[in-house]
Amino acid sequence: MEISNAAAIVTGAASGLGAATAARLAADGAHVFGLDLAAGVAAAPAIEGVQYLAADVTSPSDVEAALAAVRESGHDLRLVVNCAGIAPAVRILSSRGVHDLDVFRRTIEVNLVGTFNVLRLSAELMAAQAADSDGQRGVIINTASVAAYEGQIGQAAYAASKGGVVSLTIAAARDLARSGIRVNTIAPGIVATPMLTSLGEEVGASLARTVPFPARLARPDEYADLVTMIVAHDYLNGETIRMDAALRMAPQ
Repeated sequence: MEISNAAAIVTGAASGLGAATAARLAADGAHVFGLDLAAGVAAAPAIEGVQYLAADVTSPSDVEAALAAVRESGHDLRLVVNCAGIAPAVRILSSRGVHDLDVFRRTIEVNLVGTFNVLRLSAELMAAQAADSDGQRGVIINTASVAAYEGQIGQAAYAASKGGVVSLTIAAARDLARSGIRVNTIAPGIVATPMLTSLGEEVGASLARTVPFPARLARPDEYADLVTMIVAHDYLNGETIRMDAALRMAPQ
């Protein structure tokens, strides 16, 4: 799939994995529409080729408005990368009581329902476009986590939401095959995002020691590299790829 001069949507584009991906795709010639909450958009770095749009991924009307902007740009939507997500840390039972159901529900809503909302509406637009010479109309890449497989203590909500994204992948790929749309998922391990680095060097170093090889945290630009590899590999479909340096998470 060729994305140069095509439109791409990246959610969670104001920071972390989304910001790195938006910058990389813009550098590769894509017209990037970076979706994030209004506060994130206000603080996002200016990147040539990236147009930020305030949108809540769980809102059908917000996503539809973003897709309308894509249509108005005159560029075919060839790539969607879902990076938006939240990661609360709450035990099911703790000294503070039982897990708040609203926290669980909100995590599923953002990480799983939000991903599906963007996927379904983007697929509708992609399916209406002309296919390329290989019959492809687009690629959708979702973000899960190794927590989908080895959820740690305090990650019940997060692990459940990301497990749903993993399970969604093959079903969505099969559903959208007749429209020429590929669907894949990346499951990162421990990535040095701003949220993680804000915890301090000691925490980062401690986490890095748990990684087999390379014994360090992943970089957001390595996630962006994998996005471009998936886009370029036309036979890769319905897969969840762990980007974790052979890490298997311990209980805590």
